[in-house]
Amino acid sequence: MPQTQAEPAVVDRPTQILDAAVACFAKRGFHQASMHDISTEAGISVGLIYRYFQNKEAVISAMADRHKKQIHEILERARQASNLREALETLFTAHCGETEPQVTAAFVVDLFAEASRNPHVAELVSDVCQTSMDGVTDLIARSPEGKASDLTPREMAELIFAVNDGMLLRGVLRVGRTAAESRERQLEVVRNLWRLMFKTEGERAYA
Repeated sequence: MPQTQAEPAVVDRPTQILDAAVACFAKRGFHQASMHDISTEAGISVGLIYRYFQNKEAVISAMADRHKKQIHEILERARQASNLREALETLFTAHCGETEPQVTAAFVVDLFAEASRNPHVAELVSDVCQTSMDGVTDLIARSPEGKASDLTPREMAELIFAVNDGMLLRGVLRVGRTAAESRERQLEVVRNLWRLMFKTEGERAYA
């Protein structure tokens, strides 16, 4: 029988472009990175990018929409965890290994800097952050561990994100550490915070 040729894989162009844009913004900054840079990073023509995105702000808008969708999906998985610390582990390690930690940190730093002077970007970033904050607040409010604290669920969520974001920003420096070591140090610090804030039922009984 004649052999049939394998069907060519369908390329998800928007995802390809957004992934390339993250790398470009991290390397060059939002203002310095051009649509041509993004096309080069993605290995496609500039004209093809403009078929999907009108400008860089449209790229950022699409990034925000994609990230919010990912947050909702991860939160749904986190709600299936047996305890709060396991839920937070699911949430805060969901993207480990997908992107170079320093690239992610550099991108976030530049994005927040752009948000400080661009109201549209500020609105997008604030919306994504609020989605994450609301999700973690809800996880804490639903959990027995969260009810044992003197802090409100929102206060505990704010503290978690303050430490996590601070460690993420410090990861930009990565002085004397590899990317993997930097990421593991970040997780170690936030895990220690969770351990201090939220004790499981067995740990409370032992204490």
